[in-house]
Formats: sequence, C-alpha cells, structure tokens
Amino acid sequence: MARRPDHMLPLSVFIIAKNEADRIGETIRAVRDLTDDLIVIDSGSTDGTQAIAEELGARVIFNEWPGYGPQKRFGEDQCRHPWLLNVDADEVVPPKLAVEIRALFAGGEPQRQAYQIGIAEIFPGEAAPHPLAYTLWPVRLYRKDHGRYSPSLVHDRVDLQPGTRIGKLKAVIHHRSVRSLGDQLAKLNRYSDQQAVDLEIRRVSIPTWRVFFELPAAFIKAYIGRRHALRGTYGFLTAMNYAISRHLRLAKHYEKKRLNALKNGASRKDRS
Repeated sequence: MARRPDHMLPLSVFIIAKNEADRIGETIRAVRDLTDDLIVIDSGSTDGTQAIAEELGARVIFNEWPGYGPQKRFGEDQCRHPWLLNVDADEVVPPKLAVEIRALFAGGEPQRQAYQIGIAEIFPGEAAPHPLAYTLWPVRLYRKDHGRYSPSLVHDRVDLQPGTRIGKLKAVIHHRSVRSLGDQLAKLNRYSDQQAVDLEIRRVSIPTWRVFFELPAAFIKAYIGRRHALRGTYGFLTAMNYAISRHLRLAKHYEKKRLNALKNGASRKDRS
C-alpha cells in the first residue's frame, strides 16, 4: 500500500455536491492539504462540478440523491481513514481552522473521538462571517468507529455512540449558503418537500392551528434569534425567505394529511 505523505493526516474528507461548479473549487482547495483521501459524492451535476473536483485531486463518485442523511452515510462508506471530516460544497475551512485540525493530530491520536465545529453564515458581499453571525455547532470531525450520520432525509447530524468524548474547536467553517435570494428560496422550497415527506415517514402530525402562525414565528426566529437583523435590509429579506420555507413545510404537510384523509374516507365508502 502506498505510504501516506508525512504532512497528511489519518483523515478522510468527504463532500456531497450537485451543481456546485461556482463554489466547490474553493471548498476543495481549503482542505486538500489535510488529506490524501478527498471524496466528492456527486448526485448528478450538469455544470461541470465533477471535472473541477477531479482536477483539484478529489475522487468523484456518483450516487443518486437519496436524501441528506443517506447521502452522507454513503460518503462515510467511501472513506479510507479512521477519522472523517465532513464539509458541504458551500462551506470553506479557513486557514486558522485547518491549522487547528492539524494541531489535534500533532502528538498522535486526538484526545477525543468527535469534535464540534462552528458553521457561521456568510452572506453575498461578505469576506468573512459577521462577528455576531448565527453559528451552529454540529459534530463534523469524528472517528468513524464512534459516529455515523443519521439516516434521516433532512436531519443533518452525526449520531455518536454512548460514551464518545466530544471536543469543540475554536475556529469556524465559513458557510456561503446564499448565492442569491432567488436561489435561496428555490433551495428552501426543495428542502421543504423533503421535510414534508420526512414527517410522513416518521408519522408525525403537526397541529393544523400552526399553519396560521408558522410564518411570522419563523420570521422572528430568523431575524432576531438567528441575528439576520445584523445584515440590514438583506438580512430582512433572507429572514423572510426562511419564514416562507417554514410555512411551505407546514403547508405541504397539511396538504398531505388532507389528501390522505380524503383518500381513506373514499376507501371506507367503497367498502361499505
């Protein structure tokens, strides 16, 4: 077996992607010096994402889109090393975070088996996250014998084995989730389709009264709770997009329940 270069870590990096030609180059360049096992799981890009990834040294594997959790689990299965780092195609590991990750392995095996990494939003026109930007802290760096992505279609999380020791890194990933307001809304609309299906699969029924309050409540959550207000008018507009997407999730869920009730009622009539 080929010897791993001394500056490479016992770490595989995997990225899921579809039509990310405008962003994935920066994503790959930021992590390719950390690993000799960089995998892009592509679900059918038509914009040349695959060629860009391959030119930058990634191993590109096609897998038809099965949902967020299943796609990331497929990615885990392709990785050769015991440690995994998951980065999305619209995220960038800044140099400060790359140095921090490398430092974990400087003395051999890291002290903990999983590490939370902050994911901070960057809006169009920003070079770095706002100092007070909303930041999520999921586990993104972990030993594959201690954690696995959830099989959920929509819930993007690593399920860890009991007793796994979790650390927290200081530097954060830069998340460029918004290409434009239109692209953001289209993405959120697609995501709400999967959320409605996920609720049906899990047999979760959300009360109908929430249909009337979901949009204003979600707007307040994004604009105030997730601090979109820091971005002025643009932040107001992205908060509105978020609120619309949460409304769509609930509207589609209600519609599915209504159609299923009508179908079941018709079936009972046919049997009587």
